[in-house]
Amino acid sequence: MNQEYYDAVTKMEEMGVDPEYIQGWQGGYLLNPEREEQRITEAYSAGYEDGKAKTQDNFSNWVKK
Repeated sequence: MNQEYYDAVTKMEEMGVDPEYIQGWQGGYLLNPEREEQRITEAYSAGYEDGKAKTQDNFSNWVKK
């Protein structure tokens, strides 16, 4: 298990980050193929790019209000 990955996902869940962003981040981090185009949301896409970059800098931008 990758501790950085696990810690990041736990942190996002505790912060209340949009689940779409979390799913995108997980996919990007693990370099999974992106979803089909019709299922991509803004949050998913942003998460995917951040996951690919392995950055946690934007989590707070996606906290659900």
